[in-house]
Amino acid sequence: MNKPKMATEKGVPSNSRVLMLLGQLERMNGEAMGRDVDMARQITAKILHLIQTQEKTGKEVMSKGSSGMEVILASLESSRDVQTTLNILYILSELLTVGRGRRVGVFVSKGGTGILFQILISASKELPPSEELMLQLHSLLAKVGPKDRKFGVKARLSGALNVTVNLMKQNLQNTKLLLPCLQVLRVYSANSVNAISLGKNGVVELMFKIVTPYCKKNTSLLKVALDALGALLKSKTNARRAVDGGHIPVLLSLYLDWHRNDTRHRHMLIRKGLLVCLRNITNIKLGRKAFIDADGMRVLYNSSMECLPVRTLDPLINTSSLIMRKCFPKNRLPLPTIKSAFHYQLPHVPAAGPVAQLYSLPPGVDDVVDESDDNEEMDADTENDTENEEDEKDPRSANDDIETDLNKLHPKKSPGRPFEELRVYERFFLELSEDFQGYNFECSKSASTTSSSSSTFSSSSSASTLPSRPIIVPTAQALSPKHVPISSSLVGCHSTKEKHTLPSPSAPTPTPPAPLAPLELDTIHLTKDQDKQEKANIPSPDTQTTLPSHTRPPSQGRMIEQELVNVLEGVSLDEEVFLSAEDGGRKGVKQEESPVSATRHIQSPLLLGGIPALRVGGGGSNWGSDCGSEGAEDEGPVLEVPDTALLLPLHDPDLYVEMVKGTLSVPRYAEVAYPDYFGHVAPTFREPHLERVYGVQRSKIFQDIERLIHPNDILDKVVYDLDIPSCPLIEDNGESLKFNSQFESGNLRKAIQVRKYEYDLVLNSDINSNHYHQWFYFEVSGMRVGTAYRFNIINCEKSNSQFNYGMQVLMYSVQEAISGRPRWVRTGADICYYKNHFARSSIAAGGQKGKSYYTMTFSTSFSHKDDVCYFAYHFPYTYSTLKMHLSKLEALRTPQIYLRQDVLCETLGGNSCPLLTITAMPESNSNDHICQFRNRPLIFLSARVHPGETNASWVMKGTLEFLMGTSPLAASLRDAYIFKIVPMLNPDGVINGNHRCSLSGEDLNRQWQNPNPELHPTIYHTKSLLQYLAHIQRAPLVFCDYHGHSRKKNVFMYGCSVKETVWQSSISATSSDLQEDLGYRALPKILSQIAPAFSMASCSFVVERSKESTARVVVWREIGVQRSYTMESTLCGCDQGKYKGLQIGTRELEEMGAQFCVALLRLKRLTGLRNHQHLLDLESDIIGTQSKVVSSSSTTYVMEEDEPSFLEAVDYSAESNDEDADPENEHAIEVQENPDHLDPLSDSNDTNHKD
Repeated sequence: MNKPKMATEKGVPSNSRVLMLLGQLERMNGEAMGRDVDMARQITAKILHLIQTQEKTGKEVMSKGSSGMEVILASLESSRDVQTTLNILYILSELLTVGRGRRVGVFVSKGGTGILFQILISASKELPPSEELMLQLHSLLAKVGPKDRKFGVKARLSGALNVTVNLMKQNLQNTKLLLPCLQVLRVYSANSVNAISLGKNGVVELMFKIVTPYCKKNTSLLKVALDALGALLKSKTNARRAVDGGHIPVLLSLYLDWHRNDTRHRHMLIRKGLLVCLRNITNIKLGRKAFIDADGMRVLYNSSMECLPVRTLDPLINTSSLIMRKCFPKNRLPLPTIKSAFHYQLPHVPAAGPVAQLYSLPPGVDDVVDESDDNEEMDADTENDTENEEDEKDPRSANDDIETDLNKLHPKKSPGRPFEELRVYERFFLELSEDFQGYNFECSKSASTTSSSSSTFSSSSSASTLPSRPIIVPTAQALSPKHVPISSSLVGCHSTKEKHTLPSPSAPTPTPPAPLAPLELDTIHLTKDQDKQEKANIPSPDTQTTLPSHTRPPSQGRMIEQELVNVLEGVSLDEEVFLSAEDGGRKGVKQEESPVSATRHIQSPLLLGGIPALRVGGGGSNWGSDCGSEGAEDEGPVLEVPDTALLLPLHDPDLYVEMVKGTLSVPRYAEVAYPDYFGHVAPTFREPHLERVYGVQRSKIFQDIERLIHPNDILDKVVYDLDIPSCPLIEDNGESLKFNSQFESGNLRKAIQVRKYEYDLVLNSDINSNHYHQWFYFEVSGMRVGTAYRFNIINCEKSNSQFNYGMQVLMYSVQEAISGRPRWVRTGADICYYKNHFARSSIAAGGQKGKSYYTMTFSTSFSHKDDVCYFAYHFPYTYSTLKMHLSKLEALRTPQIYLRQDVLCETLGGNSCPLLTITAMPESNSNDHICQFRNRPLIFLSARVHPGETNASWVMKGTLEFLMGTSPLAASLRDAYIFKIVPMLNPDGVINGNHRCSLSGEDLNRQWQNPNPELHPTIYHTKSLLQYLAHIQRAPLVFCDYHGHSRKKNVFMYGCSVKETVWQSSISATSSDLQEDLGYRALPKILSQIAPAFSMASCSFVVERSKESTARVVVWREIGVQRSYTMESTLCGCDQGKYKGLQIGTRELEEMGAQFCVALLRLKRLTGLRNHQHLLDLESDIIGTQSKVVSSSSTTYVMEEDEPSFLEAVDYSAESNDEDADPENEHAIEVQENPDHLDPLSDSNDTNHKD
């Protein structure tokens, strides 16, 4: 320090005066302080005066380079005089009051905290201790404590804890001294070890002496005391001590007292402090039980209801809600078992994994409610669920999953199987050897364009194993649509078609059969006569048939509305008895010919071959499978089907029914759902994201809590239950809705009426699994018009959902459909998604204990009397719909199109997996044209490996229709490439209403590394096709697997890049390791330029360990396809581009499928350039600057492709229990009321995936 100038005080500038005084003080340090007490007092008093009166003085002392703080602390340490010590403490107090924490940081770094503790200990030994000294010491400690990370440890080691506690005990009435002591105690207690030590010292009991009922005095003291108590009670030991001491009823009565008396809400922080104490005590099981016993639920519920009208009291309501939800007794799901209601016995059980575990469980043990003593909670309850299902990871450990093994990052291009084994797949690539010598290129349609066709994929292919139950097809009475079964004898006359079903690998490989002679589609058809009763020409068993490809002639001069109008004609019905396999003894009715009508009756599917149909039930009470009740015997009108041919060229209800007959399901479904029968015409109006109503989640949670408080108001009546297979629909007096899910792709296991207009719904888990609840598709009838019904799906598993960000459920009204509007529309109000009180078994949660299910709730009202409505998670697209579409695509074929449909293999459930080949016919059979035809690059596309991602099928539909189209672009695309397409990789899962798995109970997109030919046939054979192509040096130019994404918006891609993976990890790599063609970015970049729904910012090209068994990574690594992608389509909507703020519909999804094709054409123009470097330059140009840097602010790196566990601005799971959060900011839990929070998930550091 500079030596102060010697001059008279008056003539020296003030800042020099303080320096001079500090210099004098420095010289006095040590022995001199004790000898010259008066001088020390005088100097410190002058410094204090200067700092108090002149702001610059403090800055001078604390300026950088100044040693003022060291001098002051040294003097404090060596002072033995109480007054001098007080003066220095006053100086420090003045200095540290300003400076926004920087000065406190300097104080701490110079060892100030330790010196304060030393003085505290020595001062406590004086009897009696100086009250003023203790007051100042504690005031200073309260200021510096929060800034010193080791404050708690220093306090404990120095013995300061006991000093403070003893001081408090002796001064309970001295509020002036008690306040700073409590402030310090609050900081002490933040250290868990200190909290336990203080608890043993009786501090918890001491705090309850300080906390008083409502009083206008000493409110600051009370607030600090409650903060300190709250911190102490975070310790589970102290929480138990509080419970044992009977303090929960005390806290509740105190809270009620303050709630009643604080009418002007001036003391909200005290009320919040009491709630925080309750919240911390109820973190232990004992506390929750004591809270329930003390009637805490009712107290907090009633007080919260009274607080609702005052918006500023939201923090109290939210904390109360959190406590009540935590204390709500954990229940099991109301199911006999959490395993699927349907059982399918596997040919053999895998050696390890969740399916093996499921089969190894002892009988009756499959659902364990784990309630450990400490609600493990909710510390883990920021809910980054780590179920196997989505492979979700904690964002903090996101980088842990990045692949760091450079050997694995470099594609190995080794097909892995000997060519002899793969040769059998040659039959699926006839186009690579076809010579077209016998083909007449002149004749426009005399020869089939698929002259090399293998057997056409057909509904009758599985006739030998058709279900014995009748197929029930929709029909209706005047105002009450009904299901009508068709006798299974209709079906039995179809012959089994020859197919290319692959033998098991162990069987000797037969030589590929000669291609079947093509069948003329035009020779086999259903005769349709609109003026007469329609009959089908049913071929005799010995003739081989393909499906009809007729289209109905449009009625002349009719508007579409008139085409679709619902005309109900009365017909007389004569009784006739017939027996079917499962409905023996029921009475059937034979319909007479109906009068001539302008619109088409649905007699065609109902009366195929004149066999009588059965109308089930009557009067709207008996539905679907009516458990053997008598059929109606009175007369009833016949429903006329809307003729949607004009609007839906690829849809035909009759053909759909034919396809259903050849579809094999585990529950042996015998009904057809109306939406799949009538079809879906995309609405022309826009469907924006639903704006979230303020407080909606809170109000729903309170309604749930009411069930516990007013149990007599709850009906708890089961109205539908698949676990009663003989009669899932439980008859009642007409006061309840009727539910049904027994049709293809349906999923609803149980419906429970909880209030007059409220129903809890339980979804079925995937077959051979005990979880994966997300997809739903069910039917509702018996509703009242204009009444708001609330539906709660109570066993959802993901920790967040797009239902919190504007997504709505889909509803299909049959009355609307037969009035000319056959369509799925977004519906539902008051939608939210939150954690509920149903405990998840650790068996179903991958061994994790303490997990809960989530509720997805929505309310809706119905517009039509006697309607039948369907609800679905997303636009349904069944396996039978695919078969119908493929059959109709045949009709679009022109002589210029080469289309072949093969059966790749049979699934576990006995259904066929179709494989399509689409390209352009060669111009002629000249060598040049045949050579060009054979040498076109291949594009390999697949979809629907996850059944619940129905949007993938709609995108695939758009792709297929574009490829079969007549536009010049489509023709160019067919000329440019050969397309191999597997449109549905998981038919069994789709048919049986699974969300994620096949019948093996496994996620098929985690089986690509080592698929089992028996358990995963579609993956095994699809991979084999790719391995065959790699062997013959014809690996695809592009591989793309279409998926759906439930927690992100827009459409985007995941690809594979060594460079971008290395950038995101800590591994060191040489430049040679990172040499990589940037071509993998070209296709997504093109898509971002031409497809309005596509977002480049959401794309990621990082390879993760957890994804090494997905199609994308295996095809990249083992087959050597650089452009190997997963294309993810949102289930919700878009937050950028033309569709920003809108929910996605089938029109946009199909458009995306078509745009993908257009992008491939643009890619062709790039890859067609022979000069490779030029190609790189061009692609770099397309990619632009984005290829050089991976932005950390966008989602370019999406660690977990499956379902990003995005970083929410708002925690809609509403049980974050962020114990360390600022108590004042806890209302953030419910800030979801702010509609601006329309999910930051698409531009946060998402860490999820959907491969």
